[in-house]
Amino acid sequence: MLALAVLLAGGAVAGCGGRATTHHKPGTSHEQASGNAGTLLTTDDGAGHRLREVPAEGAPEVQLAARPDSEDGWNLQLTVKNFHFTPDSTGGAALRGAGHAHLELDGRKLARLYGPWFHLPAAQVPQGAHTLTVRLYADDHTAWAVSGKPVEGTLQLTATPGQTAPGQTAPGQTAPGETGHTHTPSSPPAPPPSSSPASAPPPPPSPEAAQADRTVTITVRDGKVIPAPGRVELARGERVALRVTSDRADTLHVHGFDKELALPAGQEATLVLTADRTGLFEVETHESDLVLTQLLVR
Repeated sequence: MLALAVLLAGGAVAGCGGRATTHHKPGTSHEQASGNAGTLLTTDDGAGHRLREVPAEGAPEVQLAARPDSEDGWNLQLTVKNFHFTPDSTGGAALRGAGHAHLELDGRKLARLYGPWFHLPAAQVPQGAHTLTVRLYADDHTAWAVSGKPVEGTLQLTATPGQTAPGQTAPGQTAPGETGHTHTPSSPPAPPPSSSPASAPPPPPSPEAAQADRTVTITVRDGKVIPAPGRVELARGERVALRVTSDRADTLHVHGFDKELALPAGQEATLVLTADRTGLFEVETHESDLVLTQLLVR
């Protein structure tokens, strides 16, 4: 267990009026309120989110812990004090001691957290030593700050060959997920001859993705979306798995659900969500600003 208790400064915030139904487009900012919950600073967190200064007294605290998962990656836990997660009001006005968190790996955002638990897949963490950072945000997406610095905690994490993601074996290493139990024969058959280098088979779906009602597989290569963006029709309550492979590091985002997932370069990543609301929702990438598909929920 890796754990580091960090004093997180939190406070109150004011934000945009009602609850947001969709997320902002890449390159734009959230509207920020100017209420009495702290002081809105001109500086930001380095990612465009302005800091909201609050007194250190009564500030939230967080303990970030990481435990290796028996199947894949790590299970992260945030133990907070004087702070509670408010997923239902994300995008609305900032309230003191409420909001969500961002998870970063070596300064790159991996996910937005709406609760104390998060499963970090091994595919998201290259081998070697890394720094995990968790930072607290208000509902209006301003970053809580104390003494001009974002409220955050860090944790050192080392990825070893045995923690490689399922379906992604590094050369000369044991197949991922096989520590302590073997799933492959000791002498795998040689691949059939081919005039061109064989592409690696796609990783098997995760247990969560395997239980989805619909699966949408998308590839992004050289700025093009394959297959061409279309529309996926879903019945309300259905679970859909979005399996996306991008040739460059990016962030997958589903509008209206505020669901995000980091896309490692050249590796498939899967986002599973329940279509619990009706409407038309875009699925896009943040950095490359590409629309991948649309989800039509009836």
